[in-house]
Amino acid sequence: MKIYNTLTRKKEELIPITPGKIKMYTCGQTVYNDIHIGNARFYVAFDAIRRYLVHKGYEVNYVQNFTDIDDKLISRATEENTSVKALAEKYITRTLEDLQSLNILPGTIHPRATEEIEEIRTMIAELVSTGHAYEKKGSVYFNTTKAPNYGKLSKKKIEDLIAGARVEVSPDKQNPADFILWKPAKPGEPAWESPWSTGRPGWHMECSAMVRKYLGSEIDIHGGGSDLIFPHHENEIAQSEAANCCSYARVWMHSGLITVNHKKMSKSGGNFQTLRELSKRFPYDMLRFYLVSGHYRMPMEFTDEVLTAASQGLNRIKTCHRNLLHTINTTSPNPQPDIKAEKYITDFNAAMDDDFNTPDALTAIYELVTYINTNANHETAQDLKEKLEHLCGILGIVIAQDELPLDDNSEIEALIQARQEARAAKNFAESDRLRDQLAAMGIILEDTPQGPRWHKA
Repeated sequence: MKIYNTLTRKKEELIPITPGKIKMYTCGQTVYNDIHIGNARFYVAFDAIRRYLVHKGYEVNYVQNFTDIDDKLISRATEENTSVKALAEKYITRTLEDLQSLNILPGTIHPRATEEIEEIRTMIAELVSTGHAYEKKGSVYFNTTKAPNYGKLSKKKIEDLIAGARVEVSPDKQNPADFILWKPAKPGEPAWESPWSTGRPGWHMECSAMVRKYLGSEIDIHGGGSDLIFPHHENEIAQSEAANCCSYARVWMHSGLITVNHKKMSKSGGNFQTLRELSKRFPYDMLRFYLVSGHYRMPMEFTDEVLTAASQGLNRIKTCHRNLLHTINTTSPNPQPDIKAEKYITDFNAAMDDDFNTPDALTAIYELVTYINTNANHETAQDLKEKLEHLCGILGIVIAQDELPLDDNSEIEALIQARQEARAAKNFAESDRLRDQLAAMGIILEDTPQGPRWHKA
């Protein structure tokens, strides 16, 4: 299995620190609003990566944090006349609900910044004691000139760097690129005691402390959106390697961004739609399908047209699955494996082994669907259904049908039987009326040579 490593800018063979085990960390949400489709791109990408690693037999310890203290949280809490803690709790709950709807597996643990203050303070104190950080007026800054490889992830030169996101420019810095580890709190803000001031941690330090606490000094994979490469991940590397005296992460993985008119989707840019808004027009399972249809490293343009195309692709797979169910349920087959279909599993695995190439993996699924539509029979239907479910399951694509036996609902059974009788009597007006009545009940009918089949809309 080869993975593109942002650190080296090339694909590398995955060689875990401990054979058979993967320690993986990804940066989660700052929880001051509902997640949008751009945020979901990152969550779905790394969920598919994690699922495939598990499929390959790895034991994955997956840590994904929540940032629950931040300037944006403080501002939003003030606007809503609530506490930062209550606001964070509200959006953590809503985020987890959205992730569940997207069929995202929960992390091994989801630590929160405010619950890891002791670990954060300890790590900052270590950096101060070794001269990698300094205190000025209650703030603590990391001295980037003490990190000889600073810029190795982003490939930026230290003399060209300017302090980045969420860091106010300050005359107290010794160097322009230095970044904050601890800041004094303003009146009324949440704060914790420390040797330097009553304050709170800087954004970058949260992740380094959580990684060390839950995964150790060195991990196999660190992931996030490509917009985090600099300054967030660059700063994580600098402070973690200074504190731990070892490499921080073997592989750095970054997902591409969702764009609107080729501009990054973001809350600050105002060009976003939350998942909850979007799900009123496009179901969550279809949104996930859209998100896995692009390679995780590449940007994806967001339009209603591409979502509609994704819906058609997913429906094609679901229809194939439904046909298999019908074949299985209307016969008494002697199940047999379909050896020829193994080719599509091989193609799927080859695609995923090559830097988790989900577009090519989906192509293998589409080719399996074409094969099934042409070759499935009563003997092989069960095996082909299991193969299709298996491959879709690895990508977290839900194709299970909300379909019940007819005798579970006597009203539906009676209406379908009445429609069959109307068709036999060539009373097509009555047949159409009964179909419309069933449709109004959320029942979609399909007429096949074996008789009518139905499923919920």
